[in-house]
Amino acid sequence: MEKIRDDATFREATAPEDLTVVVFKTTWCKDCHFIDPFMPEVEKQYEGRIRFYEIDRDDLPDLCSELNILGIPSFIAFRGGSEVVRFVSKLRKTRDEIEQFLDRALEVAGALGK
Repeated sequence: MEKIRDDATFREATAPEDLTVVVFKTTWCKDCHFIDPFMPEVEKQYEGRIRFYEIDRDDLPDLCSELNILGIPSFIAFRGGSEVVRFVSKLRKTRDEIEQFLDRALEVAGALGK
């Protein structure tokens, strides 16, 4: 997953009409590390349909404040620079829950049309 380290790169990455999912994490978050082992497989499963990026919340606090990122890990799907849907909960996220979110993101983006 490509890491975004500045605001301009985030804006550029989320601007296209293709579905983009940004995962907001931190280095100290145990639940963030829990998803690390299976996320490469999940990315491969959605290859060609979703582009994935990662942001360390501590690296971009102003952007995360603007996006109202409170819990981590948080998943936000973007298309055309706008948020489509997000997956945030205070509970640890399982692979199945993440895949359900990604399927929902694809469904919502498809319903919005091009």
